[in-house]
Amino acid sequence: MELNQVEYFVNLAETLNFTTAARLSGVSQPSLTRSIRRLEEELGGPLIYRDGKNSRLTALGQAIELDFKQVQLSLRIVRQHSDSWALGSQCVLDIAVAPSVSPNAFTSFFLRAMEENPTVWIKIHALQPNEDTAEILSGKYHACILPRQPKPDVKLDVRPLFRERFVLGCAAQHPLASVDVVRAADLASFPYVDRLRCEFRDRIQEHFARQEIVMRPRFRAEREDWVQRVVADGHAICILPEHSGAAPGLVTRPIEGLSLERELVIVTVSGSTTPIEMRKIAQSASSYAW
Repeated sequence: MELNQVEYFVNLAETLNFTTAARLSGVSQPSLTRSIRRLEEELGGPLIYRDGKNSRLTALGQAIELDFKQVQLSLRIVRQHSDSWALGSQCVLDIAVAPSVSPNAFTSFFLRAMEENPTVWIKIHALQPNEDTAEILSGKYHACILPRQPKPDVKLDVRPLFRERFVLGCAAQHPLASVDVVRAADLASFPYVDRLRCEFRDRIQEHFARQEIVMRPRFRAEREDWVQRVVADGHAICILPEHSGAAPGLVTRPIEGLSLERELVIVTVSGSTTPIEMRKIAQSASSYAW
């Protein structure tokens, strides 16, 4: 098996089109087709059903696709390390963060991590709604910071960071800001903002429904900064994780009877395919005094 066959097959698996895969691979279609046929002969079976627009991977093709992507990732990491060694360049770590995770708790940690690892550059990405830990396995990101444990997978290294409660968010001058613990019944008296990207949104609604408290949001938003700006300006209240308040003027208060909390985790690929710098930072994050 040749290394270029790995690239050819991954491009074919993603496009299911020999012409497009050849263009992405920088070779002619006949060359790519011959290479895939040799790979099929070596592996002992067809990798793709060739049916024009309805082409699809066989069971064997599906089984090896992720493994081939991991080979690609390993090769990319090897090249990064060799470039850093030869040229003295920095190691860029791509870390994706779930939309509901606030930067409040993380900026100091990442600044310290870069001080301890002078060759590391950190690039933060917003994890998209259709993305999950598969993007780590594919090599798109070196790590993800998530607001809950992902599904168990032996290929993933999951490290807990800290837990945080869900609390009331309101403006500093809001009437509810003057009490130490807010009664749940008092919330229904004020306009409410619905955080559409909140992973625990349904559970929060169920909690208030059991107490016969109906929250009727007139304003809904996927963007956390919009939600918090409306709340901080005193126009409404919201329910959010206790460390998430980033807008100036927004304060938080515990809610009587609401014991819901979440555990933030950092997820990387287990084993040596993860850059050693990323493994060091993940290990440091798990023991950090959050």
